Amino acid sequence: MRWIIVGMVVALAGCAGQPVAEPEPRVVRVEVPVQVPCRVTSPAVPAWAAEGLRKEDSLEVKVRALLAERRQRIGYERELVAAVASCQ
Repeated sequence: MRWIIVGMVVALAGCAGQPVAEPEPRVVRVEVPVQVPCRVTSPAVPAWAAEGLRKEDSLEVKVRALLAERRQRIGYERELVAAVASCQ
């Protein structure tokens, strides 16, 4: 029984004598997103084609003006979407 205890003490003493290996320092690059203020000028609101319509105008004039205004609004909306997308 004594030899077992002596053997265990010797085994533990052998482990205690070894130096602990410290982890090797290394450089790690970490990508971190940074917020940047958005500096986009908002597009100018166009003069809408249907604003100048009068009650007396013919149906053809009104329809043409409304179709033109629709194209204006589509273009204006694309400019707005592009401005917002550039900030994201």
